[in-house]
Amino acid sequence: MSWTQPVLLTCLVVLSAITLFHGADSAAVSDKSDAKAANPQGALRSIFMPEADASSFFKRRSRRAVKTQDEINAEQRQRLAADERRREYHEEQRNEFENYAEEEHDEQDEQTRVKTEQWREFHYDGLDPSYEYNRHTV
Repeated sequence: MSWTQPVLLTCLVVLSAITLFHGADSAAVSDKSDAKAANPQGALRSIFMPEADASSFFKRRSRRAVKTQDEINAEQRQRLAADERRREYHEEQRNEFENYAEEEHDEQDEQTRVKTEQWREFHYDGLDPSYEYNRHTV
């Protein structure tokens, strides 16, 4: 029975807090930002619009409507930025592969050189150049 009273008290506090803040639109936004949003300056005016206009935006503009120059420029900037990121990514991948291929090639050259030296040491007969490879057949 001792745990029911704190639980009921907590539920009562949460319920009262919900009813108090139910009428508020947003607790994180102050009234100062509402004045800024209603009257934006410069380039923000062409990008952001009041809520009343935003709700009817898709109704007014059909799918075949001509885009504004600002929209076209923004899309072009996004495309160019994406192309630049893609180009940098592929260049980095190509450089990594070239480094890997060069290291593999160098390693193969080293292994070949070591094996050739071992073969020469094993087959050395004291003559320079080796007798076996310079004899004349009759």
